[in-house]
Amino acid sequence: MCRKALVYIEINFLFQLFIVAAVLAVAAADKPAPAPYRPAPAPYKPAPAPYKPAPAPYHPAPAYKPAPYHPEPQYKEEAKPYAFDYAVNDHYTGAEFARNENSDGKQTTGYYKVALPDGRIQTVTYTADHYGGYNAEVTYEGEAQYPEYKPEYKPAPYKPAPAPYRPAPAPYKPAPTYKPAPTYKPAPTYKPAPTYKPAPTYEPAPTYKPTPAYN
Repeated sequence: MCRKALVYIEINFLFQLFIVAAVLAVAAADKPAPAPYRPAPAPYKPAPAPYKPAPAPYHPAPAYKPAPYHPEPQYKEEAKPYAFDYAVNDHYTGAEFARNENSDGKQTTGYYKVALPDGRIQTVTYTADHYGGYNAEVTYEGEAQYPEYKPEYKPAPYKPAPAPYRPAPAPYKPAPTYKPAPTYKPAPTYKPAPTYKPAPTYEPAPTYKPTPAYN
């Protein structure tokens, strides 16, 4: 073979290899990329129901039943004989009254008397039993007296004259103390810092050469 034929075969091989690579690239591009890995979700477990204790057993309140009423037996008590008597006569206050009563268990008799404001003595004599009821007889002793009314002079109670009005003193307020005004001091004037001149440079003194001696 000549050199040109070898070159042609090599070019044809490379061209076919390029075509195959292109076809493979197109096929790889059409294939979708694999989905990313995702682990399977955990199985669903519902949350446990909140704890509710069992209700207490129902016990109805006991019905109130009042105790049966049993009235006490009533016994008829026979009346018993009695008697009492008292009298009051107070000359200081003018109170005067009296009473007397007697009973044999079947019939009661008695009287009471009282001094009236008009000066008479009123006496009431009575009898009482279950058949005739209450019967009273009223009698008076003395004559009624109505003295002329004469009011007694009673001086008015002493009331001292009220004290003259004096207004309350004004509350004490001390006089204000005044502080003298502060004396004005002018602000200090500042002088600029002095400028320093650099130290002069000194040149060394010239050295003198001795004058040569001439012979």
